[in-house]
Amino acid sequence: MLAKGQPVPIAGTDDEPFSILADDGTIRPGTDAPEIPDEQALKLYRGMLQVRLVDDRMMKLQRQGRLGFYMLSMGEEATHFGGAYPLRMSDWCFPSYREPGVFFWRGYSIKDYVNQLHGNIEDPVKGRQMPVHHSANWLNMVSISSPVGTQIPQAVGLAMGAKISKKDDVSLVYFGEGATSTGQFHVAMNFAGVFKAPCILFCRNNGWAISTPGNKQTASKSIAIKALAYGMPGIRVDGNDLLAIIAVMQDAVARARAGEGPTLIEAVTYRRGGHSSSDDPSAYRDPSEPKEWEAKDPLERWRRHLESRKLWTQELHDKYSQEITEELMACVKAAGELGNPAPETLFDDVFAELPPHLEEQKAEMMSRPRPKPAHGGH
Repeated sequence: MLAKGQPVPIAGTDDEPFSILADDGTIRPGTDAPEIPDEQALKLYRGMLQVRLVDDRMMKLQRQGRLGFYMLSMGEEATHFGGAYPLRMSDWCFPSYREPGVFFWRGYSIKDYVNQLHGNIEDPVKGRQMPVHHSANWLNMVSISSPVGTQIPQAVGLAMGAKISKKDDVSLVYFGEGATSTGQFHVAMNFAGVFKAPCILFCRNNGWAISTPGNKQTASKSIAIKALAYGMPGIRVDGNDLLAIIAVMQDAVARARAGEGPTLIEAVTYRRGGHSSSDDPSAYRDPSEPKEWEAKDPLERWRRHLESRKLWTQELHDKYSQEITEELMACVKAAGELGNPAPETLFDDVFAELPPHLEEQKAEMMSRPRPKPAHGGH
């Protein structure tokens, strides 16, 4: 691990991504790994397992026609927890749509997650976002937005607000390599570099922007090397190595808190499934390609690491799996029995006091006959 507060290097594709864990879960010789207490190490494993189990169940529900839409993050779980682990609760996170583990780590419950997918009366965002587009203001998790890259300048703006307020809070923003082709990425990078915004820009490079491969996104050697043009450190890290991600995040967070400005992190991982439940990746990529990444599975590598520390057992894994599955199934059953949010909530959360024209529209809507809910809701 690099010394805290010291600039991290620029790394291009000619270099191997920074890594700490070998494939067998042991620490690579010559690397200085961050110390993760046993309890936290097991919590990280349980968190990654939870994402894996939730993803599997939700995709099955979508295929059964019980959910309208879903997005998998199989094989990318280390980027969630490696990014979230070094943050404080007062820090802010601007996720993309493939980081459920960040939500879970910060306290978003399976119940919250499932209710949002159903858009029911207990959905934290009241059915106003499509499935997988979560928001949790009580956890400093800013709403996921479908337009690619919009969250990047927003995160820089929040970081600047913290700096102006003389707080040492930081913001973390996730985006895919496809978002680096947008104007928002370059505007945000330039502003963050010039004004030393306390922001960590985390590119989860999973190889594909829907059907566009990474080599069609940029002619540069890597995403990380783009940091050089904007006057900030950039590092390319093994996105399936949880310990390595934690290490580079700790360095980036320390730099930001110390007033040294932003860091660009490129986590090299792989999207083993389709872009979403609406996508068929066999139409544009070699079906054997995902299998090459199965051997690099981040959950399995962390399991081997815990086993080397004599923390992991099959009994513990089975216990975690049963607990998560039972909670998940109970939440799915309950979510399906709830009705939709009340129609009048359309008028909430926009104005402190509803203006007359909206009062009129609300009254007109409420005067019309209302259909009976399909389920026993309100």
